[in-house]
Amino acid sequence: MDIDWSHEIADQLDQHWQERLRARLEGLTAAEYVWEPVRDCWTIARRMAHITVHVLAKRAEMYFGGTPVDYDTYLYAGTAAEALDRLDRAYDSWSTGLRASTAADLARPCGPDSGSFAGRPLAAVALHVHREVFHHGAEISLLRDLYPKAGVPSLHRG
Repeated sequence: MDIDWSHEIADQLDQHWQERLRARLEGLTAAEYVWEPVRDCWTIARRMAHITVHVLAKRAEMYFGGTPVDYDTYLYAGTAAEALDRLDRAYDSWSTGLRASTAADLARPCGPDSGSFAGRPLAAVALHVHREVFHHGAEISLLRDLYPKAGVPSLHRG
């Protein structure tokens, strides 16, 4: 039996994206986007920027020829709506590149610019990217769950 590994790996993230994470981001407000539950805690803005830029867009650029990422202008979006748009575009770029990959592409070793993944197959990077989206997406979901229960814009004083 032939297995379409590109499809199976891409489907892993697509299912999570469509059924869980993206739906949880609907209605994200400007206040939630920048809310800091305690001093020096990560915000939704920071988590989204990490997923968008470092996890999806940069990897799509490196491995699939996606749009080059300009960190100086791309990292933090000014609004929640802009952040969601950037996240959607980065996700689409990653997903499209992954779905276009062949089994041979997934098996090829990553180059020296791949850090700890140098010499490992592209499939290992894909699985890592997906773990990062799951992990940081869960952090965003938790912050969204906590926000309405806080009752104040920020829990820290002073």
